[in-house]
Amino acid sequence: MTPLYIDNHCHLNFDDYDADREAVIARMKEQGVGAIVVGVDRKSSEEVVALAEKHDNLYAIVGLHPIYAGGYAGREAFDYDFYKNLIQSNKKVVGIGECGFDYASMDPEDHRLQDVAFRGQVKLANELGKPLMLHLRNNRDGDLSKNAYNDALAILKTESKVPGEAHFFAGTLPQATDFLGLGYYISFTGVVTFVDAYNDLVRYIPEDRLLSETDAPYVAPVPHRGKRCEPQFVIETVKEMAEIRGIADNEADRRAFFNKLVENSRKLYGIF
Repeated sequence: MTPLYIDNHCHLNFDDYDADREAVIARMKEQGVGAIVVGVDRKSSEEVVALAEKHDNLYAIVGLHPIYAGGYAGREAFDYDFYKNLIQSNKKVVGIGECGFDYASMDPEDHRLQDVAFRGQVKLANELGKPLMLHLRNNRDGDLSKNAYNDALAILKTESKVPGEAHFFAGTLPQATDFLGLGYYISFTGVVTFVDAYNDLVRYIPEDRLLSETDAPYVAPVPHRGKRCEPQFVIETVKEMAEIRGIADNEADRRAFFNKLVENSRKLYGIF
């Protein structure tokens, strides 16, 4: 299918959708929504590949999330050969991740394990020429003794040879500038529909580097707040992004903006 909208980051394999997954995907197709389904560990990476194989509006990204590499969800070692084989054996795998740093835990050993896993995924991305899907989150209590964005940038600037996506971006304008300088795209979720803190970023990022996502089943946008998020809700996110950028009133301009977001996904991931 040729989508009207793309959700660049969702987790349709999660058990939140076990009761009605096929119905959710059918609603996506009715609304012209394509999506990239993202793994977080070995098991979920196999699941997203299976989903992508089954549906023409889905693609997969596989890898090890930092909280599964070292954090509150576990300590799974990054298996380089497993992920390499999974990627090479399926053409619908379009990227590696989500990987990076998550400092919700401030345990130094978790940080070391996250660093090892991230560098491994950067190396694999370089070898296979696949984009990286980054997960970056600072400490929830405001402890910035370690900054996930700065730590990732330091590694990418010296070790990475591929572009990627900074998923659910919540960094600063200077950090966004650094990611753009590395060829990265910046992605926003439905949070932009109910929080103004991202408005300057949404306006700042060049149109040809913007991406849209849901992070479903999390952070459902207005008017779906409090409900399980679905990938089709990305439509609300892109409408709000257009509003923030001052292009919501003219229908032709708005449609051109939506098309540009789709084209950006195609350019980065080679999808659809």
